[in-house]
Amino acid sequence: MDASQIHGTLEFLRAAERLKGAHRSAYLSSGEQESVAEHTWRLCLLAMLVAPAFPEVRVERLLRICIIHDLGEAISGDIPAPEQARLAQRGQTKAGQERRDLLELAEPLAPAQREELVALWDEYEAATTPEARLAKALDKLETILQHNQGANPPDFDYAFNLEYARAATTGEPLVERIRAILDDETKARAAGARGS
Repeated sequence: MDASQIHGTLEFLRAAERLKGAHRSAYLSSGEQESVAEHTWRLCLLAMLVAPAFPEVRVERLLRICIIHDLGEAISGDIPAPEQARLAQRGQTKAGQERRDLLELAEPLAPAQREELVALWDEYEAATTPEARLAKALDKLETILQHNQGANPPDFDYAFNLEYARAATTGEPLVERIRAILDDETKARAAGARGS
């Protein structure tokens, strides 16, 4: 790595630091809003723990995809799933904005590094490889897990979670078993919220 690549890498990392302050719609058990970086960290931990059950999945590639899947959110932030549905009704997509943001964020990197990040993001978005499909499913499961664990506001919509990302979490037995447990937890949280 030459001096310009080192400087470019540091510039990129400084910009990527924004993920630590980019908030999602989920809340931590402490009541603080979850950051994109916190979500990504636990997604990677989840991927590492379940990967041995998927022998066809290359763990290193899975983790790389998980690390970069929300990287573009350092620029424009996270768009919660309900808002994504409203964007789709207007013919817009979260993915288009996020890819543009990723390209902007990765601009200081050497071309090969930039191309690798974008290729991994494209692979995740297309979900055409075993690694990308598993990353996408685990991303959705981690989101539901956090919604069930978080100290959410009184008007939190648990019912939304019961149908959220159903297609991404269907077709793989272990993913489906985890989803069933999380759905049961969601129903219990919803019942508790109604009872309070």
